Amino acid sequence: MTRTGVAAIVDQLDGVFRIDEVEFDDPRGREVLVEVHAAGLCHSDLNVASVDRGRSLPLIAGHELAGVVRAVGDAVSNLRVGDHVVGTEVRACGSCSACNIGRPTLCTFPDSLERLPTEPPRVRRGSDRINTLGVSAFATYSLADERQFVRIPAELPFDVASLLGCGVTTGVGAVLNVARVAPAERVAVFGLGGVGLNIVAGAALAGARQIVAVDVDQRKLELARQFGATQVVQSAGTATHEAVRAVCPHGVDHAFDAVGIPDVTTEAIRSTASGGTTYLIGIPKPGQVLEVDTMADMIGAQRGIRGIYMGGTNPARDIPLFAELALSGRLPIAQLISERITIGDINRAYASPAASGARAVLTTLR
Repeated sequence: MTRTGVAAIVDQLDGVFRIDEVEFDDPRGREVLVEVHAAGLCHSDLNVASVDRGRSLPLIAGHELAGVVRAVGDAVSNLRVGDHVVGTEVRACGSCSACNIGRPTLCTFPDSLERLPTEPPRVRRGSDRINTLGVSAFATYSLADERQFVRIPAELPFDVASLLGCGVTTGVGAVLNVARVAPAERVAVFGLGGVGLNIVAGAALAGARQIVAVDVDQRKLELARQFGATQVVQSAGTATHEAVRAVCPHGVDHAFDAVGIPDVTTEAIRSTASGGTTYLIGIPKPGQVLEVDTMADMIGAQRGIRGIYMGGTNPARDIPLFAELALSGRLPIAQLISERITIGDINRAYASPAASGARAVLTTLR
């Protein structure tokens, strides 16, 4: 039995989502159909609607969601109708060498979770196939492989739970899974959107001695203190690395770039102590090049640079943990939410971000 609903569709790369009625196929094989109760507006989805990265149009974007399983394919083994779940951007086959050692973000065969081109489309608009992108959260339903969903406690509110799918796992995961920040180490976080604030929260969980939060927006700096920042630096009009070193004279052990702009990355590198590492998390524009003074910035100071995707997350392990931390109040996720909107407000919310918080969340997708 197919179902109808609405979706925010990217028809062309103009940064606009067009709301239209669509039809969802029945789940097949290991697919599940999830009724979406909340979806976070991550900035990377605006990039999907604006920047050519070779994806086929039209498509449904969105990758942070929480909802309820409404139907399952005949080969589904881990989820049941009625389960509350969070969707994840990580597509992992579960059986390649990377998956077998617990590193699903490096999966060799992520496309194995998708339907073959010869199979019926998961979503249609009239007679047209609508492409899906992972869990495609900006819609009434999400139809994807069960391996892209993780069961969560039913008592966790959907709007809060949705942020576990990307912002929390990317930010907290970067600290705990990849950087492995140790107690008494020093951290700087450049960019305080949903991911950056979760890096701050992760560093606080790890017991970092100093957590220096950097952003141009004073309101986000104030919010960062609530997430555990010990010092803040407003970056507008300053040599940022000098401002960071003014509060952390020897530099930081770990610098996280959650922005993805080369000038910011350079400042992050120069804020690190000798032997420190800068982690690249913010998504740059295609073809963007980072230039560094190899001797002065890297070899002489024995610094490192490392890219991180989705916080090096193992969703089946990390999302339940982060859900427990949210329920206990140790992860202040609810403070990330700037406003709750209907799907019809998606373009307005992306064009005019709210004055406080870091994420608008779709809570009405019908």
